[in-house]
Amino acid sequence: MSKIQNAFKNGKAFIPFITCGDPDLETTAKVVRAAVANGADLIELGIPFSDPTAEGPVIQEASLRALNGGVTTDKIFELVKDLRRDVKVPMVFMTYANVVFLYGAERFIATCKELSVDGLILPDLPFEEKDEFLPLCKQYDVDLISLIAPTSENRIAMIAKEADGFIYIVSSLGVTGMRSEIKTDLASIVKVVRENTDVPCAIGFGISTPEQAKKMADISDGAIVGSAIIKLIEEYGVDAPEHVGAYVKSMKDAM
Repeated sequence: MSKIQNAFKNGKAFIPFITCGDPDLETTAKVVRAAVANGADLIELGIPFSDPTAEGPVIQEASLRALNGGVTTDKIFELVKDLRRDVKVPMVFMTYANVVFLYGAERFIATCKELSVDGLILPDLPFEEKDEFLPLCKQYDVDLISLIAPTSENRIAMIAKEADGFIYIVSSLGVTGMRSEIKTDLASIVKVVRENTDVPCAIGFGISTPEQAKKMADISDGAIVGSAIIKLIEEYGVDAPEHVGAYVKSMKDAM
């Protein structure tokens, strides 16, 4: 069984997204540890990319700040090596196909395995092109996480049947960012997923309040939150870890 599924074994999973290197890698490490201490079940680590097509302004700006601060993939691997001394929850990378290509796909995925990074989310990788990376992910036991969007429609069952780790259900059309309400009929999407796989599914994009987190967790197996956490880091900088910790606790308690 995938280690990622451990994140879902104690009820609903809360999954924070954190951009590595914003405002610096030391703060990222403290934010991750504060999130885990306050109940985060799985950590999604963003490797910054210059053209993050799935991201809204908040995460785009965080990526830019991190890149301007000199963050590299190798430095992020060093960060994970440090985190793995005491962080036991599953961790996955969220980045773009180009980052993996430029690093060398096999070298990148082999390093993930070495550092106990449990999965990889590539939002710009279409389901039909996943064989570009899937054989390497299988070889090195790194789950290639599938995304299902409101536009997936008749492809939902097909994607679900082949999914590994967990399924990332995108709540809304468009890019990441906080939304006042989520209008997609997510229950119908989750129903089709459940009919086709036992792999857990979590909902992301647009979730920022405890009420929204509870609503999404009631429908699915967990909630993924990025922009609201990045906003706290943007606001508090190096003092962000305690604020992120309190926020994660409030979300986890609600779920």
